[in-house]
Amino acid sequence: MDQHSTPTRRQLLKTGVVLVGAGAAAGCVGGEDEGNGSGNGDAGDGSNGSGNGDAGNGGNSETDENGTDDNGMENGDDGMENGDNGMENGSDGESGDGSYAVTMEPVGAVEFDAVPEAWAANNGSWADMGIALGRAPPEAVYLAGRYHTKLYDEIPGVSVDGDAVESLWTSKLDPEQFLALGEEVDVLVMDPNFLVGRSDGIDENDIDRIESAGTPFFGNSSFSRGYEWHDYEYLSLYEAFEHMAELFQERERYKAFAALHEEFQANVADIVPPEDERPSVTIMWPQPAEAPEAFSPYLIDEGTSFKQWRDLGVEDAFATTDVEDFHAGRARIDYELLLQIDPDVLLIRGNEAKTAAEFRDTVLSFMESHNVASELTAVGNGDVYRGGPLYQGPITNMVLTERAASQVYGVEEELFDRQRVADIVNGEF
Repeated sequence: MDQHSTPTRRQLLKTGVVLVGAGAAAGCVGGEDEGNGSGNGDAGDGSNGSGNGDAGNGGNSETDENGTDDNGMENGDDGMENGDNGMENGSDGESGDGSYAVTMEPVGAVEFDAVPEAWAANNGSWADMGIALGRAPPEAVYLAGRYHTKLYDEIPGVSVDGDAVESLWTSKLDPEQFLALGEEVDVLVMDPNFLVGRSDGIDENDIDRIESAGTPFFGNSSFSRGYEWHDYEYLSLYEAFEHMAELFQERERYKAFAALHEEFQANVADIVPPEDERPSVTIMWPQPAEAPEAFSPYLIDEGTSFKQWRDLGVEDAFATTDVEDFHAGRARIDYELLLQIDPDVLLIRGNEAKTAAEFRDTVLSFMESHNVASELTAVGNGDVYRGGPLYQGPITNMVLTERAASQVYGVEEELFDRQRVADIVNGEF
């Protein structure tokens, strides 16, 4: 795939930032009942009907989790290692006529005539970054059911109607779909290599054809570190967020969020107990979702998908075993193997549409009545929780980290200022 500069053909509109405020209707994602458990992955190929991947077997079901997901307290995952690096001078280059270029691997330098207005995104990570930068929600994401807009209920004055976001990955992806989408949006915030690597319907020639029609790609798949085809730089959450700020020319909002995140990281570090008091955990996708008999295992890596667990310093119970990460080999484990490991806490994905009470009444209740699962220490102690979604951005990460701190450490205090988040989103900073 070419990595040269790709100027847009379409004349982008020079409009102001669209704020997401109290006037927008908060809504849960349609069809997000986590599916029927037939799927296994983060996106999958979308071609075999079993949902082996990040898009699984289609629809908005989150349960197609045999696919793509994306350690410690030393740097807090993203930390502030880059700080405002690159932001003082804005994007890579700006001309007097308002055009500018931004750069990110693997797409290289991308030129814009004006700030993009309408856009589509790979997943909820990038979608959330756009909301944090004061943009309108993306027109579409790969799987709308995995963009968990209910998390915005935690933030006053910020809401997104998930039903209005189109889901691109139904049965499969095809280039005609993206050519049509390119007529409606100004930029595709997604890693083109993810499309090629995870879909049977799109190849590099198709990517070139989509780009040559005038709508550029701009993204880097960093939620997981398990894909062999990803042989270029991975980005931390805030590194990716910084690139998004350059794309949308929202430097000051990014800086405000980066400062808030630094304070948030300090608050998180304060509540993390000594290492020998932290629990061992396993992060898994259940098969099926509400009555699991098998699991797709995830090892905690440096991908953005695991940021809250790294920041909380939990012990990955899979890390010292021969269990292979799902992304590397499509591994699956059963209760017998899980009983040998016997972690302190079970973190179960694929159930984010449920409340904590609904999760206990379904998944935990099933395990408590299961003849093998009931022998697990975590089940006996009731330490089985929703493990968080695959995708998180700067806003949703704070919400999810605070939830995770309550789950594993019993911390009930607020770790970040919700009103400050809302103020930044709505331009009051």
